Amino acid sequence: MWFEILPSAAIITVALSVPIYAMYGLQKLTLGNAYRRNMDDRFSRVMYQRDYRLTDNPYIMNGLHAIPDEGKK
Repeated sequence: MWFEILPSAAIITVALSVPIYAMYGLQKLTLGNAYRRNMDDRFSRVMYQRDYRLTDNPYIMNGLHAIPDEGKK
């Protein structure tokens, strides 16, 4: 009958969703942040490098307070 497909469909669904949720945990463990930054275009790579240079952690939101004042003594 049609319901005989349900166990194998559930196994396939679980097997295909495990890597997605495993990457969440692995990135949280290795990077300290569960979400990767997208580096597909040049602008995103430049912004990643800028954030890393300014605060040594590209996953922290950076505002004007992260840029050192050069005119102040």
